[in-house]
Amino acid sequence: MAQTLYFPLLLIALCSISDCVQRQYHFIKETKKQTDARQYCREKYTDLATVDNMNDTTELMKSVKDVRLWIGLQRKWQWSSGGPALFLNWGDKQPDGKDECAFMKNGEWHDGKCSDTWIFVCYNMSRGLVFVNQKMNWRAAQSHCRQNHIDLVSVRNQNENQQLEKFINDRNSSGSAVWISLFRDSWQWSDQSNSSFRYWNTGEPNNVGGNEDYTVLMENTQGHWADISCDRQFPFVCHEDKLIVIQQNLSWSEALRYCRQNHVDLVSVQSVEMQYEVMNVVKLASTEAVWLGLRFSHILGIWFWVSGETVYYCNWAPGNGTLEEDCEPTVRSGAVQSGGDQTWISRPETDKLNFICSRYE
Repeated sequence: MAQTLYFPLLLIALCSISDCVQRQYHFIKETKKQTDARQYCREKYTDLATVDNMNDTTELMKSVKDVRLWIGLQRKWQWSSGGPALFLNWGDKQPDGKDECAFMKNGEWHDGKCSDTWIFVCYNMSRGLVFVNQKMNWRAAQSHCRQNHIDLVSVRNQNENQQLEKFINDRNSSGSAVWISLFRDSWQWSDQSNSSFRYWNTGEPNNVGGNEDYTVLMENTQGHWADISCDRQFPFVCHEDKLIVIQQNLSWSEALRYCRQNHVDLVSVQSVEMQYEVMNVVKLASTEAVWLGLRFSHILGIWFWVSGETVYYCNWAPGNGTLEEDCEPTVRSGAVQSGGDQTWISRPETDKLNFICSRYE
């Protein structure tokens, strides 16, 4: 279908949660461990599959017959401060997967019941490590550290682990276990999506063996899920997000040309659901605003999407998107703010901004 910059086809584009396609799935027949499958997906596409709703499940079921497939839901150990646990120093046969909070003993880490009571070490910005010789459960210790210092202590590398071990040994004559800030978080998606959709099979997750921290889409169950350990090998499903932020500073026309040459088009935001997708990716931008596929026609006196649709859903910031643009000599195009409320604003099309491309129709 032919498209021009200034004369849009006046089409109504109705989009709901049930029919908006925000990502494409790619079924990979090769069997891999979960960690290897995740790495493959991140190199080739976006990540292991995230599932937002039953429509995604239906789409995935097209790939499932009599095989199990890795998807991106997992549990993992992380620090109370929110940082990922890139360095780990577990003791023998640890973690056993039965518990959710970590303590240190003789320099090694163990998982334990969060309700157990141990002494602990806090981190303070000015004082560094702070030894608290008072037994509390993990949550109470975390709260104490946050109220009086920064947080329970985190360990980023082997050197810090050795320093912490010496610090504890100098003050802990009893050899008692000591809480650190490591804990196993609840189920989350590999791509950090905030989707709360879950579709567990009856009796799942059951954490058999204490180390089932990963998820497969089960065969012959209408797409239900099961938890499983990461050392098994299965085919898997990757997903490719519909939207991508391009961190190049281009004019609106240059951004449009780039998207059409390298992807599909500058993004059209035709529903509140697509606006949420834009809000999710625009955080990656390096400019204060990011180009959308939104253009003002001086001839018709309307805003339109370059994909050919009239603007029915709107998310303008106050004072933007009015007909006053009709009186301005400069050509105006639409952008979304990368901070704040991430509403739309009108900018001269010569401004140099990052932009969002759609990867597929």
